[in-house]
Amino acid sequence: MREVLTYPVRDIVPYINWVYFFHAWGMEPRFATVAHIHDCSACRAEWIASFDEAERAKAQEAISLYQEAMGYLRRWSDKPACRALFLLADAYSDGDDIVVDGQVRIPFLRQQHAGKSGYTLCLSDFIAPRGCLSSASADISNRIGVFVTTVSVDCFCDDGSVDGSSDTSLSTLITSTLADRLAEATAEKMHEEVRKHYWGYAKDERLTMAELHAERFQGIRPAVGYPSLPDQSIHFLIDELLHMSDVGVRFSDTGAMIPQCSVSGFMFAHPKAQYFAVGPIGEDQLMDYSCRRAFSADTLRSFLTSNL
Repeated sequence: MREVLTYPVRDIVPYINWVYFFHAWGMEPRFATVAHIHDCSACRAEWIASFDEAERAKAQEAISLYQEAMGYLRRWSDKPACRALFLLADAYSDGDDIVVDGQVRIPFLRQQHAGKSGYTLCLSDFIAPRGCLSSASADISNRIGVFVTTVSVDCFCDDGSVDGSSDTSLSTLITSTLADRLAEATAEKMHEEVRKHYWGYAKDERLTMAELHAERFQGIRPAVGYPSLPDQSIHFLIDELLHMSDVGVRFSDTGAMIPQCSVSGFMFAHPKAQYFAVGPIGEDQLMDYSCRRAFSADTLRSFLTSNL
């Protein structure tokens, strides 16, 4: 199953995790709670007063920034700028690799030191080997989701800020930050629809937005660049499966997605699937991965600098 979904901005706004928006502006998560207060002067004043006196100026700054951001989002409300492309395909694991749709082999990295689970994990652990399936678990153990989401910034007006300000540098920064958040929020909404409808393994899921952001759902959605999936060159293999140009995504020579406000990765449905960090890898693992990835060790070093 391959689907392309297009959403107007208004459908994606509720899925924005404002913690990361404010993080991009150097503000701690507690300032993101401004997104949950009523937008009246009394509620704003009460919210500011809840902070220590030394932090109230920053709280006022957070209010101004949030109001500015919401102004942009209201302006873009009807723009069909948020797109998702996903594939649900048969898959099986072969050691630390996953073979998707019987043709594309995707190598993954395994932890060299056990994490909180007590095991050295690899993403391939959440897909069954070929021939090792039970009828009860087949639909979640021998299928994988592959996805990309992106935001078409060209859909947005570029004539300055919402209030008519001529500060185009601020306008560009806010637009860029919001576009990144919308791409992540699009992945959140798409994944919810996949779980409940397209894949359908969680038809009865009823989660609040806070529970979604806390990842209380079954399964995981690791994106390229996550600690469990640090090799950015995996984008090229994902593109073999998805043909991301169909939603306007292309790549630099280093595997970076263009536009930058794009997210791609995998969806696993197994109830024991969990996020983890691969962490440091040794030279022996690098050489093994190099063989499986069909890249030179020197090339992979450039993709895995934080793991060496």
